[in-house]
Amino acid sequence: MSTLVRRRGSDSKTARTAPRTSGGGSRPPTGIVILGAVAALLFVLPLIGLVIRVPWPDLGTYLADPRVLDALWLSLVCSLGATVVCLVFGIPLAWLQVRVSFPGRGLLRAITTLPVVLPPVVGGVALLLVFGRKGFVGEPLYNLTGISLPFTTAGTILAEAFVAMPFLILTIGGALQSMDTRLEDAARTLSASRWTVFWRVTLPTIRPSLIAGTVLCWARALGEFGATITFAGNFPGRTQTLPLAVYVALETDTAAAITLSMVMLAISLGVLIGLRRHWFGVQ
Repeated sequence: MSTLVRRRGSDSKTARTAPRTSGGGSRPPTGIVILGAVAALLFVLPLIGLVIRVPWPDLGTYLADPRVLDALWLSLVCSLGATVVCLVFGIPLAWLQVRVSFPGRGLLRAITTLPVVLPPVVGGVALLLVFGRKGFVGEPLYNLTGISLPFTTAGTILAEAFVAMPFLILTIGGALQSMDTRLEDAARTLSASRWTVFWRVTLPTIRPSLIAGTVLCWARALGEFGATITFAGNFPGRTQTLPLAVYVALETDTAAAITLSMVMLAISLGVLIGLRRHWFGVQ
């Protein structure tokens, strides 16, 4: 009996100290490791190629170029403006899609998610057909107010908001679906209005997802290219954001294009690292 007890104790100790794998085995299949490594190289090698080609000694000179500074400043202004637009309109839209039942809700969800998979150039063409001088919204807007959105800074903000808002809606929508609605019900039983419940209960409860969605939305707006160049054009100081400056520099100055690409890479990587706990559960 004592031998059996010692054996069981030894087995349990071994089980506690043995490394665990998600597949239940001590070694992952060799084929999966090879295929996974090849897939990882598909992402890692281009980044390595970019980093080793950056003209590090002349980095400050390129970044101090007035054209680069104008593009960087315009990118920050437009991306932040687009993020504000997304917050003002995207949060209510996400709430309606999750909390209100109405005919066509599924179709509306699909439409609001469409820019995630739609080629940005197609989105830019669609915006041009709607908000252009001859568009069914742009023409009366221009006739009544003299405001024309295409090829303007405001048009750049609109294009970036169109592409980036789905990321905010998806993030907030997922948080609202997983939220414990009993908190809202309890607040309403205490005579709180729906607006008060929304501001004092709902938004504070989903704050981590709201912050993550906002940052992801801003990063997507900052990196937008296709819809911007199609709808707003590529005018230095007015619509030429950093991605568009990379495109122009690639035709005339490869080193400058690589430098600007490195700036965009650093920003994007910083955003992903900052959101790693929210998206991937990594400490």
